[in-house]
Amino acid sequence: MNEEYDYEYEYDDNGEIVYYAVRPNKTQIKKEIAGLFELGEKMSELSPAQLSTLELPANIHKAVTEVSGMPHKGARKRLLKYIAGQLHKIDVDEFTEKLARIENKSAHAVREHHIVERWRERLLAESNEALSELLDEYPQADRQHLRQLVRNAQKEVEMAKPPKSSRLLYRYLKTLFNFTGGVEEEDFADDGREAEEDL
Repeated sequence: MNEEYDYEYEYDDNGEIVYYAVRPNKTQIKKEIAGLFELGEKMSELSPAQLSTLELPANIHKAVTEVSGMPHKGARKRLLKYIAGQLHKIDVDEFTEKLARIENKSAHAVREHHIVERWRERLLAESNEALSELLDEYPQADRQHLRQLVRNAQKEVEMAKPPKSSRLLYRYLKTLFNFTGGVEEEDFADDGREAEEDL
């Protein structure tokens, strides 16, 4: 992905090899830079821990860390252009593959969060019916413990208390469904109900 000239050769009439430079395709280079700019954008959205797993060269890592905290203005765009330029000088396939794995893992964690969230909402709204259905699917679940968590969570909602039991129920369900790692419910900005109950 370097901007250096490529060299090709052919034989002249005397059988000697003649080398000549092939001018790089400017449109292709612009497309590559635009792709690298987008790659820089995606990297800037990663958490510090995720970013470190990419094992970027120090100068690019530093620039991506800086750009992640910047407002969407001219200086940010200039720094992203710098990042794209630096990425253009190296082979980015390895970083692209690692980023794709991180994004895939994040998408998987979001799906898991929504499954757990839906079950929790059903248990709080439908109680016995939802609990029976859950126990049919997961007979190894602790019926008594689940009932207690649901009752306590419902009381918290009624009394407008902080959702301690609701969170415990979420974590229990996550463990029950064998969803390990990934994101926690607190990581989701759209889960505003709990933030409001904390007030």
